[in-house]
Amino acid sequence: MDKSLIADRHYTDFFTDIKERIRRSQYDALKAVNKELIQLYWDIGRMIVEKQQDLGWGRSVVEQLSKDIQGEYPGIQGFSTTNLWNMRLFYLEIQQHENLQPLVGEISWTKNILILTKCKDPLEREFYMLHVRKFGWTKDVLVHQIENKTYEKYLLNQTNFDQTLPEKYKHQAKLAVKDH
Repeated sequence: MDKSLIADRHYTDFFTDIKERIRRSQYDALKAVNKELIQLYWDIGRMIVEKQQDLGWGRSVVEQLSKDIQGEYPGIQGFSTTNLWNMRLFYLEIQQHENLQPLVGEISWTKNILILTKCKDPLEREFYMLHVRKFGWTKDVLVHQIENKTYEKYLLNQTNFDQTLPEKYKHQAKLAVKDH
């Protein structure tokens, strides 16, 4: 390659644009794969629930299904008995709450299950899903935020002091709330 081309600012800008386009394409591909995986897990969870309801199948169907999937697709991951139970839970919990449905495809399976198993309130689940999506929290950061009760602290900080209290009492009211 010509050294003058490497030193050329136009080429440097061009190369930077190409690198950014590659990164964006890789990220978009990962997002598409994640959405498809979440949809697959949703469908499997739904199918398990429907068969258990329609045919009266019990717990053993999940264990058998896990063995059969792993036998049919050796080396494939994600179809352990535990994960199949998580798919069932995922379907049962998310299908009840329309506001959560668009969010689940925006975050990883691991984070979805973590939120579902650690948070029981739909608004709390929504809070953490939105924050994972917005801030790109890792699994460890999410665990820390849940254990640190970030949602509860957020709710406690929601006040209407600014709208309802006269200016001269706002500071005192905030101090009183913080002390308790």
